[in-house]
Amino acid sequence: MDKSKVIFNNVQPGSVYRKAVNSKKKYQKKFGDDSSKNYSARVVDNEYIGDILGVKNIVVGDSQEGFCSGFDPDKGIIVGNIRMGFGHYRISMAIASAANSMGYVPYWMDLNSYKETTCTKVISAQNDLYSLGSRISQKSRLFNKIVWEPMNYEGFRKLSYNAADQKNAELMAPVYENVPKIIPVVATHVWPAQAAIHAGMRYVVNAIPDNWPMALHFAEGSIHTVQTHYAYQGYRICNGMDGNKVLNPMPEDSLKYTGHYIDHELVSNIEKDCARRIARKEAGKPMRFLLTIGGAGAQKEIFAAIINELMNDIKNKKAALYVNIGDYQNVWEDLKKMVPGIEGIAKTHFNDWNDTRKFCEDAIDGDVEGIHLFCHKNIFEAVYATNLLMRSCDVLVTKPSELSFYPVPKLFIKRIGGHEQWGAIHSAEIGDGTLECRDIPHTLQMIRLFIDDNCTLKDMCDNIVRNKSLGIYDGAYEVVKIAMGMKK
Repeated sequence: MDKSKVIFNNVQPGSVYRKAVNSKKKYQKKFGDDSSKNYSARVVDNEYIGDILGVKNIVVGDSQEGFCSGFDPDKGIIVGNIRMGFGHYRISMAIASAANSMGYVPYWMDLNSYKETTCTKVISAQNDLYSLGSRISQKSRLFNKIVWEPMNYEGFRKLSYNAADQKNAELMAPVYENVPKIIPVVATHVWPAQAAIHAGMRYVVNAIPDNWPMALHFAEGSIHTVQTHYAYQGYRICNGMDGNKVLNPMPEDSLKYTGHYIDHELVSNIEKDCARRIARKEAGKPMRFLLTIGGAGAQKEIFAAIINELMNDIKNKKAALYVNIGDYQNVWEDLKKMVPGIEGIAKTHFNDWNDTRKFCEDAIDGDVEGIHLFCHKNIFEAVYATNLLMRSCDVLVTKPSELSFYPVPKLFIKRIGGHEQWGAIHSAEIGDGTLECRDIPHTLQMIRLFIDDNCTLKDMCDNIVRNKSLGIYDGAYEVVKIAMGMKK
């Protein structure tokens, strides 16, 4: 059955199907159709996080057609992803970390990195549109209210959106041509999952990131995994995915609750890291705030306000700052203009991965003062720096996206897109993060509460340890078990 015509036994109107077909034709006309290509596939070392997570890269199309080499058919597991912001890369790292800890070999397959393929051209075009919309939404309240929030909240929720995505994903399938079909695929974005199914990959797990159920994330033919019970209920009944209609539910074997997708290195150290946080608080040492600035500098006004608020606390050794600006060095130029005096205080850790890793290791048991700014041109380093810094930070300051699920005390700033609010709601309910602070005054109020109050940080740390005992942070391990178990 055509996956754009019928979605989990829910027949789509002819108008929806025609629109999906036209969407594919539009991309074919613009970027071509390489379905007749016999792209090579080979495994190479990942020089950035290979030694940490055991990751190897899958390179497509750089050798003679039909060529395939380097795959381990028994221990190999493919982590299919795209770069769209940092979130999907970070979830991929969590899956790879868990797989590596369990004795498997994680293969990194970024469908947005094969520049000569129609697949990458289609993904890049959509990624550029999403990034543009995200930036505009932060500058225009009217655009955010009328266009961006409704699209992210209700538009992506509809089965009709999934119908178009499924058609477009047919153009992405050729990159899997010579990837061994018996190696399980864990996709941390829906497009690598849909493309894998279209390409005939036998064992596909679709690791859904969001807590807000959206048909955008459907890849029928795969096993879908979710991080929360709320998401499980919503996805199972396809809640609100076609107005008020009562839809046919997803089959039982197509959907699994796993818990949060978290790196092995973080999960295995939860008790020790939380104990250190409490000990630093009780000893009156500087409270360490980790600020993650992504999205080409989106929300930098909020972060500038936070840094300005904390400047006296930093000088008085009541607070310390880690600021990861990812791969956006231009944000540093902006912060220097927006935060008077920061240039004279901050120590920069730019494009020196060994220096960043040493700082992160030393900070776990050592003392930290002042402001430390991190920036790395390489995407792997830019993303993973935050993961390394998490272990020694006290509070992670972030929008409520993929980081909502991480086992570290969190202060949530204003979201980008309506679907993200449900990450903060879930985190607040299980006690490891704040409510979403939707404006700067409430954000600064929460900053002061963390510094001046004696119970907020300790309460979150206690909840994180309790959540671990319940298996809430074991999602990455469970996803790998499901993927490898499909072969049996």
